[in-house]
Amino acid sequence: MRKFILFLVAGLLFVVTVKGQQIFSNNKYPLVDFRMPMDIKPPALAGSFGEIRPNHFHSGIDFRTNQREGYPVYAIADGYISRLRVQNSGFGQALYVNHANGYTSVYGHLQRFNPKIDQVVKGLQYSKKTFELDEFPQATLIPVRKGDLIAYSGNRGSSGGPHLHFEIRDTKTEATINPQLFGINIPDNIKPIIYSLYVYRLNGKPFNEFTTKAGYTLTGTAAAYRLAQGKLTLNGEYGFGIVTTDRHNGLSGTNGVYAIQLEVDGKLVFTSALERFLFENSKAVNSHIDWPAYINTKKSIQKSFVDPGNPLGIYSNLVNNGRINFTDGKLHELKYTVTDASGNASTLSFTVQAGDGVVAENKTPSTGLIFPYGKLNEYSEADFKVILPKGTLYNDLNFTHKILKPASAASGNQYSAVCQIQNNLTPLHTGFDLWIKANASLERYKDKALMVNTNGASQGGIYEDGFLKAKPKTFGSFYIAIDTIAPVIVPLNISDGKRMTGISKMSFKIRDNLSGIQSFNGYIDGEWVLMEFDTKTATLWHTFDERTTAGKHELKIVVTDMKDNSKTYTITFYK
Repeated sequence: MRKFILFLVAGLLFVVTVKGQQIFSNNKYPLVDFRMPMDIKPPALAGSFGEIRPNHFHSGIDFRTNQREGYPVYAIADGYISRLRVQNSGFGQALYVNHANGYTSVYGHLQRFNPKIDQVVKGLQYSKKTFELDEFPQATLIPVRKGDLIAYSGNRGSSGGPHLHFEIRDTKTEATINPQLFGINIPDNIKPIIYSLYVYRLNGKPFNEFTTKAGYTLTGTAAAYRLAQGKLTLNGEYGFGIVTTDRHNGLSGTNGVYAIQLEVDGKLVFTSALERFLFENSKAVNSHIDWPAYINTKKSIQKSFVDPGNPLGIYSNLVNNGRINFTDGKLHELKYTVTDASGNASTLSFTVQAGDGVVAENKTPSTGLIFPYGKLNEYSEADFKVILPKGTLYNDLNFTHKILKPASAASGNQYSAVCQIQNNLTPLHTGFDLWIKANASLERYKDKALMVNTNGASQGGIYEDGFLKAKPKTFGSFYIAIDTIAPVIVPLNISDGKRMTGISKMSFKIRDNLSGIQSFNGYIDGEWVLMEFDTKTATLWHTFDERTTAGKHELKIVVTDMKDNSKTYTITFYK
């Protein structure tokens, strides 16, 4: 009887709290297999699944931890530790647990692991003489049971504050899935907020920074919004977009929504639902939103029309990819329905009077070479060569370029022409190959050469056949520079001759001027010791253990950048 009641309650939970799963997905996920990963009550989120982040969709949910570290983190079900991850950035310290039902749970930004796991991790780090790890243990090495304490919450890696990043993935495909579809229940009866409507005149042209658009304010309250100015009059092919966010009960961040639907005269023409996605497609968030508007205003307008090169699988019910023709002279009723992961919904209703006259032409530049979105594209001149692999572009591109400063005028740390390749208002799904011809004076520095953009950010690269070859991730302006300067090591709590008795760790700040930190190693009395590093704070540290006994010790720290410039710091200290 108890099991039957639990199933019935779970069934009700499915209908009430994750009804979006019924509406927007044909998949049925287990609702009673998993427990919460933490015992903080009530649970609150600092970030929701699929939330729009810079260059990616948020791949999990972020549990708030009262702005503190060190809360116990539990295995959500029986399984085994399938992956041990330690990084300078990213998740920092993370655990992956495979479960028998075909799903993998992920726990990120951890402060520390439980003692058994920590012993395994430290053993691997010392045997491999590396801080960063990405190991896949055998299933029998670290089994876990539901509710086992596996780690403690933290703020390691690319974290903006203490919290637990939590994911559920498909074990076979590694697609990440909305955890709230598994009965991970966050108290929520608050409807999403819709702030504004945007209208884009497309008329058969690719969407880009030249697309004519207009923004409109809304009236009404959550659940029922409408256009402040009344009806719109449109003539031609148009697309729409909205700015929308969500909150849940209690201590909530400004979170993303689960699904957006657009209807025309009662017929669905667009649905996006953040049920699941592949990591390789996450950067397509820049196609999902109005990228030029984001770059210029930092406003995330979610488009309701799909670029042809967008690989995301979050869309359904598409009619003409969400592009709508208003040329029949009739009055049309449009309605947005925006839903969160708990099934709370808000609507935006508005009326469009369609024209029946001559459709206005979009004003777009006629200069430039057309790069089709679905093909390999190449272009070269004396000073540079550009190669865009197939799958790089979301739309056909009117490719433009310019030499901002010729190689003959190079000065300072500049060893080539400054080449402007398109501009940053065109998003790319993958990086592209850029070759820039080097000045003859670079030859003696070729091992120290790298590509930088005009903001001074390194793009890496290698010197080959008179060119510096790199793979920038965005369009912009680039040139060749050199890095001959070693990193800087600044001790924080240790100095030559200092007695470190009673001090648990020694700490340093390290930084590099251009190419970035490649490696760091520490040695006490000639033996390698584990140095830990956090990129966001540029802090390097070693926690003393039984390996460092009482007495006099010789310390050596070696930090090397991406162009093999090294800095060595040596002192004597006492324990």
